[in-house]
Amino acid sequence: MLKVMLVDDEPFILRGLSLLIDWREQGFEIVKTASNGQEALEYLRREQVHLVLADIRMPVMTGLELVEALRGEYGEGDRPYFAIMSGYNDFEYARKAICNACLDYILKPVSRKELLSLLDRVRNLYREAEEKRAEEDRREKAFFARRLLSFIFGKQTAQNRQYLSERLRLSEGIRYLMLEIDGRDEAVHSMSEEEKCRCMEKLYEACLDFLGENRYHCIFEVSRQKNNYDVGVIYCDRLARERGCGEQEYLDQLRSWVGERIGVHVLMFIGDRVNSLEELGDSVRTVAAARSFENFRLEGSAAELRDEMARDSGLLWKETLDALVLAVERRDEAGIQAGADALFQMLQRDGTDTRLIEVNINYLLFQLVYLAVREDEQVNQEEILHFISANVFSGSALQGGKAHLVEFANEYASYLAQLRDRSARGVLASIEREVRENYAQNLTLKELSRKYYINGAYLGQLFRKQYGVSFKDYLNEYRMEQAAELLLHTDKKVVEIAEQVGYRDADYFINRFIAARGCTPSRFRRQNREPKP
Repeated sequence: MLKVMLVDDEPFILRGLSLLIDWREQGFEIVKTASNGQEALEYLRREQVHLVLADIRMPVMTGLELVEALRGEYGEGDRPYFAIMSGYNDFEYARKAICNACLDYILKPVSRKELLSLLDRVRNLYREAEEKRAEEDRREKAFFARRLLSFIFGKQTAQNRQYLSERLRLSEGIRYLMLEIDGRDEAVHSMSEEEKCRCMEKLYEACLDFLGENRYHCIFEVSRQKNNYDVGVIYCDRLARERGCGEQEYLDQLRSWVGERIGVHVLMFIGDRVNSLEELGDSVRTVAAARSFENFRLEGSAAELRDEMARDSGLLWKETLDALVLAVERRDEAGIQAGADALFQMLQRDGTDTRLIEVNINYLLFQLVYLAVREDEQVNQEEILHFISANVFSGSALQGGKAHLVEFANEYASYLAQLRDRSARGVLASIEREVRENYAQNLTLKELSRKYYINGAYLGQLFRKQYGVSFKDYLNEYRMEQAAELLLHTDKKVVEIAEQVGYRDADYFINRFIAARGCTPSRFRRQNREPKP
């Protein structure tokens, strides 16, 4: 309800206005009537009102004096709308009302039609203002999320840290939490992708409601993976203290709160505790690893899965799988082929037992990941898991045939070999030179990995670790820099510049330039080019 104050020194006028229309039906509520401007002023300085309908001539303080007295006392968007009533059709009164930013100047007696028209305008103005505030809030939240993700994944500048710290106010005991709707829930399983997206939005809103004033602690779609419906929450012990509880109770309350509000089962993945904002990425990575492991089983955590595999050791084709893993470790192509042959023989023999298949695939997954971690403890386990799952596993099954598994195993063996060979990292200088010299060509990481005899997955990891972005994003940003130089220092047409920096589609180039620089190439040229002497 929008709040209304009526101000007039004649009681019958106040009474008449109160009864002229059904205010509540119009979405308004009369919260105060006053007999002069001074009485209204005192109330407005204590309480919020959305519309003030005031007589122009009153004792003690007139309607116009009331408006003038409040000038400058409100922040942007907080000032009520004013409408002045008068029994005089005087242009000077109307002019003064307009100069004082009054919404309307209404002649008495006020007609029902005029009053409804005024309320309609006020209602629309507040609706537009609310939509504008909501859009600004969305933009600020999106900007914050981009800055936070950039910080988590490597761009830890002092300016970025200050911006994030002011909004998060992190205490000790920092954890990253991932919440997502459970795809195994029957209600979720029957949803369309659009319905799942709406459900995820409700999950996000429920988290924001739970966090209250700490809304910056919640970010949307952190994993950025297709068909992954997740929300990130940055926990610290301050949040629990403010609710008067401990960490575990806070986490239980959060999960229960969001689950009740969206009506489906919610999974929560809890990252390791870290000590600072700079270490938050470590907590994010532990969550990503736990979630990736979760995809290969039915219930529980990764630690529980290891215990379960030990209990189910009788189901393991341990000798067969260990031989395949050893061949991968030694980069033994013949051994890899023999291991794949043996594995597929076992699958043909026992492939109808889904529980057995699940246990063996989990075991193979852990052994492959362990090989990489043993070579480099700092390796990005999230990327390894994603790489393996994308190339070998589909749910609880092997994807593709035996030839596909052999091809992957040989590529993974090459990846491990280059983890051992730290000198391979020197290839980044050559990749940088390739970008500088050939950025206009159709450069891809796959082709460059072949040219420099380095595993593509490993090169991608090296590149992201060094520059904090993917090779594709790095190349596009370099192209944008060159385009900006050409716009400022040549008279070439936009379409010519687009082609010169590697874009055959001018419209696509323009869209990329807007995303990178915030304006079209033509406007960038006009705004930044120095005038010719």
